[in-house]
Amino acid sequence: SSFPLLGELESILEGATIGATEIGPLRHNAVEAFVEKNTGTNTGSKIPWLDWEILPGKDHVIIDVYMAGGGCTLPGASTVLMPGQGYEGVAEFVLDVMTSRGLNACPPLLVGVGVSTSAETAARLSKKAILKPVTARNTNEQAALLEELLAEGINDLGIGPQGLTGDNTVMGVNIEWSARHPSTIGVAVSTGCWAHRRGQIKINADLSYEIISHQDVKL
Repeated sequence: SSFPLLGELESILEGATIGATEIGPLRHNAVEAFVEKNTGTNTGSKIPWLDWEILPGKDHVIIDVYMAGGGCTLPGASTVLMPGQGYEGVAEFVLDVMTSRGLNACPPLLVGVGVSTSAETAARLSKKAILKPVTARNTNEQAALLEELLAEGINDLGIGPQGLTGDNTVMGVNIEWSARHPSTIGVAVSTGCWAHRRGQIKINADLSYEIISHQDVKL
């Protein structure tokens, strides 16, 4: 929370996005809603989207970057279940989403599942879940078991790589969860395609950096 450029970070990231678009390799993928015109810069109203978490007492920032195509966003869905539906209802919702739209997302996929109180909090957590390493295992044993069962169940659907049938529809399933209201179970699904373009960088107060996700890369 004491990173020296915190107040300027949003404009810095916007400028970096414009620069990366001008010199490549970013395709022009930002269309202003209602105007229906491509901005040509990958920036626009509230884009690039920034989701903030405060690190108390820290003078560094950790930035997760995620670049997704439209196809892997298509299966995204969230709902709120009655509490009596339980975790069987969570699994049923995830499998229904994957059955109806998983084919569109260029499998094999990384599937993120959010479990929370409401549709919007579950959706945020599901997106956070696909930013975890593919090999990550949940620290909660019950959640870890559900991750394994969901991965097995989705693979059993037989969608396969690029929807051409087969046993390998997902690379993994990750769950992020929060405490919830006793009267609801919010659940959401987000997917990342086979390319899964993500990165993580730590920038220190002196502007030295560490690329956490790609250890051998230098900027």
